[in-house]
Amino acid sequence: MGETGVNAGKAEAAPQRAEERGLRRQLSAGQMAMVGVGGSIGTGLLLGSGAAVQIAGPSVILSFLAAALITWTVTMAMGEMASVHPAAGSFGVYAELYLNSWAGFISRYGYWLAIALAIGGEMVAAATYMHFWLPQIHAIVWVVVLAAALVGVNLRTVGDYGRVEYWFAMIKLVTIMAFVILGAFLLLSRHVAPQYTAQGGFFPNGRVAPLLAMSFSLFTFAGIEMVAISSGESRSREEIPRAVRLTFALLTFAYLGAITVLVGVMPWNGAGVSESPFVTVFRHVGLPAASHLMNFVVLSAALSGANASLYVDSRTLFSLARGGYAPASMGRLNAAGAPLPALLVSSFGILVALGMEKWAPKDAFVGILGAALFGAMLAWLVALAAHVRFRQKLSAAELAALPMRSPGGATASVLGFTGIVVALAATWWYSRVTVLSGVLYMLVLTVAYWLMKPRKIA
Repeated sequence: MGETGVNAGKAEAAPQRAEERGLRRQLSAGQMAMVGVGGSIGTGLLLGSGAAVQIAGPSVILSFLAAALITWTVTMAMGEMASVHPAAGSFGVYAELYLNSWAGFISRYGYWLAIALAIGGEMVAAATYMHFWLPQIHAIVWVVVLAAALVGVNLRTVGDYGRVEYWFAMIKLVTIMAFVILGAFLLLSRHVAPQYTAQGGFFPNGRVAPLLAMSFSLFTFAGIEMVAISSGESRSREEIPRAVRLTFALLTFAYLGAITVLVGVMPWNGAGVSESPFVTVFRHVGLPAASHLMNFVVLSAALSGANASLYVDSRTLFSLARGGYAPASMGRLNAAGAPLPALLVSSFGILVALGMEKWAPKDAFVGILGAALFGAMLAWLVALAAHVRFRQKLSAAELAALPMRSPGGATASVLGFTGIVVALAATWWYSRVTVLSGVLYMLVLTVAYWLMKPRKIA
C-alpha cells in the first residue's frame, strides 16, 4: 500500500475496502459487541483467572484494574481508527497506513498464530468442563465433536454467525452479571465471610505480585480488538463507535465485578486451572445445583470464545491473502461469503489442543495461554503505535470530524504501550514462555517478511 496519511486513509474509508470485496456487511453494533465479548470472556476469565489469582492472591483486583486502564487506551485507539478505516484487516491495515508494511505483516501473522493457539486453548477448556459431567469420556472426543460444530457455524453467512454468537455470548454475560450480584449479596449480607485478607493478607505473595499477574489479566481482555476486525463486515460506520464503547463497558463491569467477588467469596489459594474458579465458588457457598448451571455457562463461554476466535482468525488470514502475504486461495469466499480455505487453515490450533490433551493434559491450558499471549499483545502494541502516528497526521479540522475520538489521544496510547511492555517483561519472573515465544515470534515473522517482501505470494 503506497499511500499513507489521513487523506490516503479517507480515500480508503469507503463502505468496503477493495481488498476485501465479497465480505457481507451484515453485523449490527450489538452483534459486533458480542463478537468482542464472546472472544474475550472465554478461558481468559473463566479458567485463566485461576492462574492470575494463584500468582497475586486477592491483590489480583489491582492487576485487573490496571489491565482495564490499559485496555481502555487500546479500545479507544482501535475504535477511533476503525471508525475511519472499517476493515477486516484492522490493526494490520492501520499499521500499513501509518507505520510500515513490516508492522502490518508481523501484527497480523503474529495475531493469527496467537488466536489459532487460543482456539486450541478454548477447546482444552471445553473438554475440562465436559469432564465435570462425563469423566469417563476422553477429552479428545469432546475436542473433535465440538470443533466440528463450530466450523459448521462459521461456514454460514456472517449475519447467521452474528446471531449465533450474540446469544452464545449473552448466556455467559448475563450469568456473570448474576454471579456478581449474587456474590455481592453474599458478602454484604455476611452469609459468606470476606476472604480478602483471610489467607495471608491482601498481598499474600508480596506487593510485586499484582504486576506479575498482569499478563494473565491483560489476556482476559484480549478479544476486545475483535470489534475492530468485525468492522469490515459492519452494516455501517455509524455502528462501530457504539459497538466499541458497549464492548468495553460490558467487559470492564464483568471482569472487575467478577474478580472482586471471586477473591472475596473463596480463599485465593483454592483457585486453579483444573476447574473453573466460578464452579468452585458455587460449590464453596453450598449451591451444588448452581455449580452444574455454571459449568454449562463456562462451557458455552469456552465455545463462544472459540467461535469468535475462529471468525476473526479466518478474517485475518483472508486479509493477509488479499494483501498478497498469504496464498491467494486463502482469500477465496464460499457462496455464503465466508472465507472457507482461511477458516479451515485457521483451525490448526485445534490440532495443537488434541496433541496437548494427549501428551501434556495437566499443563495444556497454561502452556497454550503463555504461548498465545505475545501474539495478541503484539497486535495491541502495533495498534497503539499506529494510533500515535495517526494522531500526528491529523489537522485540527480532521480531528474534529472524527466519527469517534479517543479522549486521551496519542498520550493515552503511549501510556498503554508502556504498560503492555512492562506487563510482558514481568512474565520473565514466573514463566519464560511468553518472553521466549515473543522473541521467537519476532525473529520468525521478520525473516518471513523479508523473504516475502520482494515478491508477495501469488
